[in-house]
Amino acid sequence: MEIHIDTDRLSRELETLASFTDSPPPSVTRVLYTPTDLAAREYLKGLCREAGLEVREDPLGNTFARWAGEDPQAGAVGTGSHVDAIPHAGRYDGTVGVLGGLEAIRALRSAGFRPKRSLELLIFTSEEPTRFGIGCLGSRVLSGALSPEAARALRDPEGLSLEEARRQAGFGGELGQVPLPEGYYSAFVELHIEQGPLLEREGVPLGLVTAIAAPAAGWFELEGQGGHAGAVLMPDRKDAFTAAAELALAVEQAARQSGSPDTVATTGICEVFPGAVNSIPSRVRLSLDLRDTRLETRDRAFEQIQRHAERIRLERGVEVRYTPTNADPPARCGPQVLEALHHAAQACGLPYLEMVSRAYHDSLFMARVAPTAMLFIPCKNGWSHRPDEYASPQHIEQGVRVLAHTLAELAGS
Repeated sequence: MEIHIDTDRLSRELETLASFTDSPPPSVTRVLYTPTDLAAREYLKGLCREAGLEVREDPLGNTFARWAGEDPQAGAVGTGSHVDAIPHAGRYDGTVGVLGGLEAIRALRSAGFRPKRSLELLIFTSEEPTRFGIGCLGSRVLSGALSPEAARALRDPEGLSLEEARRQAGFGGELGQVPLPEGYYSAFVELHIEQGPLLEREGVPLGLVTAIAAPAAGWFELEGQGGHAGAVLMPDRKDAFTAAAELALAVEQAARQSGSPDTVATTGICEVFPGAVNSIPSRVRLSLDLRDTRLETRDRAFEQIQRHAERIRLERGVEVRYTPTNADPPARCGPQVLEALHHAAQACGLPYLEMVSRAYHDSLFMARVAPTAMLFIPCKNGWSHRPDEYASPQHIEQGVRVLAHTLAELAGS
């Protein structure tokens, strides 16, 4: 089957979608349930309807666009990603998987393909944690990883609950209707930019993802004793910030010494109180993001961090508390989906690397619902989450073409 990807149309649609932004171009800012987010959703739903797809939304705003197959009762084959964007991000993260997924379906229709299983494009609500502090919100609830009760309790920085925010945005119904029934999907595949430099460095156009890392994330709170910077002598100090600095270095050390190249750890936020030049810090809030593709390796690194935290508490006389945000298990990709990706890459005559995803995506949670895999394409310098994020039209076309062949194999004819 000869499949033609309309690269010019896809490039125009990516450019148009990038124009829905709350920050100056070329940056893209689209935060969940804002007017800009809702306008972008309307644009995408219009494209799906123009393509002849049946569109529906769930009470959380996850959007489904379906091409019914010959056996509509069979589990569908899904593809898709997200279109929300952190402040001052780029135009390709997530959007390549959404508009590329739509183009793959259009290309199959144009080629005369008739699916046995339905094909469905899924646009996830809020993959980014920008508004409610938790990533992959839509896919967490879809997969049952986050209960509707826990989702209702989420609040944004202004104190607005998720329940209030979604209803203000026009999404009614009960969140209990969001989790997918068993067997809804028979397979799921997500096209995405790599967000790393490996493919570009190796000169390879495709990455077939075999495993997806997942974070253990949370907050350390360290409480010492404040005081005047000139009046409290060094032997008498219980400086919460210097204790936090030592803990941050211990986090780095635990990742470096884990024995796995896939262990990464980050302390990206450090909030110091009272934050005055001439005042000894009395309290610090320090974030933790610890990831690996193997749960046991990640957990060993976390245990080492906890031992360091206890040592710092005793040696420096400060209180140290840890509050987890989430600790999601990593995912192994579905063998049958990977096999279809292999076949598709070979049919297109394109080389590929097998690799892991160190960033986590909605596919991490979709793997709980159905056999799932990811397809990566290169991005310039491995840059992402910044205005100069870039994927070439050629690489996007190649990824979409392989995706189309993969969907065709998984959906049957």
